[in-house]
Amino acid sequence: MNIFEELKARGLVFQTTDEEALVKALTEGQVSYYTGYDPTADSLHLGHLVAILTSRRLQLAGHKPYALVGGATGLIGDPSFKDAERSLQTKDTVDGWVTKIQGQLSRFLDFENGDNKAEMVNNYDWFSDISFIDFLRDVGKYYTVNYMMSKDSVKKRIETGISYTEFAYQIMQGYDFYELNDKHNVTLQIGGSDQWGNMTAGTELLRRKADKSGHVMTVPLITDSTGKKFGKSEGNAVWLDADKTSPYEMYQFWLNVMDDDAVRFLKIFTFLTLDEIAKIEEEFDAARHERLAQKILAKEVVTLVHGEEAYQQALNITEQLFAGNIKNLSAKELKQGLSNVPNYAVQAEDNLNIVELLVTSGIVNSKRQAREDVQNGAIYVNGERVQDLDYTLSDSDKIDGELTVIRRGKKKYSVLTY
Repeated sequence: MNIFEELKARGLVFQTTDEEALVKALTEGQVSYYTGYDPTADSLHLGHLVAILTSRRLQLAGHKPYALVGGATGLIGDPSFKDAERSLQTKDTVDGWVTKIQGQLSRFLDFENGDNKAEMVNNYDWFSDISFIDFLRDVGKYYTVNYMMSKDSVKKRIETGISYTEFAYQIMQGYDFYELNDKHNVTLQIGGSDQWGNMTAGTELLRRKADKSGHVMTVPLITDSTGKKFGKSEGNAVWLDADKTSPYEMYQFWLNVMDDDAVRFLKIFTFLTLDEIAKIEEEFDAARHERLAQKILAKEVVTLVHGEEAYQQALNITEQLFAGNIKNLSAKELKQGLSNVPNYAVQAEDNLNIVELLVTSGIVNSKRQAREDVQNGAIYVNGERVQDLDYTLSDSDKIDGELTVIRRGKKKYSVLTY
């Protein structure tokens, strides 16, 4: 199958401006295309990964990608389907975010090799030289207010209020397409389905200002089988930056996706062939309790985003924590694996007797409960059961001199730091 047929088979094509013309262009020669990423944070997240990997698939098929990071549009803010105005960031902040996002994109696209090597662009480079008057005369005159207000991304905000700043965003994104077409012969824009209105503003400008046609293809906004979206606006972002979401946390995210989503996500987020995925699906359906699809999904995506070593570390942390082998892990690994558990910083004046410390750290509510838990064998220090009421923590209980892991019962972990 050709690249467009594969994208459709993987569930990666949501909408196109002219499917027949796009397929013809993709099959007849090399197409230059771009995907835009606004720096609204210091990292991209899984919500962006769909478009990034779609861009990579097209590059592997011989087409030429341009990765646009919106140093200018990031200063304005995209109103698309947002309930309220975005907070404006300073130029220094946005510049810093641009640099970080460019670094992340360079991990997924090949910027070094071949006549279709990727190129990085920043729309601040052309917007910074355009005066307001020139922009209104040379770009704004090609858009009617009626056209701009007809966009679904704007309609929702008209009732509650939208600033001229955000209202004009679609024209800026439209000009990006015009500029890239003029300078680099870019004829295709790829983005999330929520960007349809902004993206077609680009094909409109190309048509009216340059008498050219361009293509738009949107990828679906990914939701799980309950309809929950990926993304920071949903408060459940899984970041591509390892300092914001550790490889272990990303591994756990994929390991815990629902059965009904696992195979679909293998098609979207991995480079396994469709035949390989079909075989995995067959095995998976025969024994879903073994979670084969989730395990392969977690391996493939963590390796893709963070590398083989990070995947092996995430797998090791998972296996050792499941077995309760705390002492087999370093402090650094434990910080990844137990990042979401209660944490208590031990003070110099704290009594380190196990009963006293269980209460001081908030693991239990009373000394009576602490004594009962210790005597009943419910308390573990670094994976080893402690039943002596007189047990006092010492330096030998500090892993790498940094922390001690307390477990109460089977699964309730707490971390003591020093």
